[in-house]
Amino acid sequence: MQEDQAEKILKKHRESIDRLDAILVYTLGERFKLTQEVGILKAKYNLPPSDLAREERQVARLDKLSKCADLDPEFTKKFLNFIIREVIQHHQIQRNKQ
Repeated sequence: MQEDQAEKILKKHRESIDRLDAILVYTLGERFKLTQEVGILKAKYNLPPSDLAREERQVARLDKLSKCADLDPEFTKKFLNFIIREVIQHHQIQRNKQ
């Protein structure tokens, strides 16, 4: 009986994880759409592909959010740096198209 209950709870948790994974993917998709628009603007006006001051503000902001969410700030920083590298790479590609 306990094993059946554990299986039901496990199934509910996994369903929630699947929904959250979908939210993450779609949220990243929306984020990249916006950063592509930023990249187009930067290329059009010959602005640098990266903005170190903004990146530093974002890291500090997400560090605070991580702590509030009980998430390891170091993980969040690595995740953000990965996203920023991808965005900058897309900006550089966009610039080369211009």
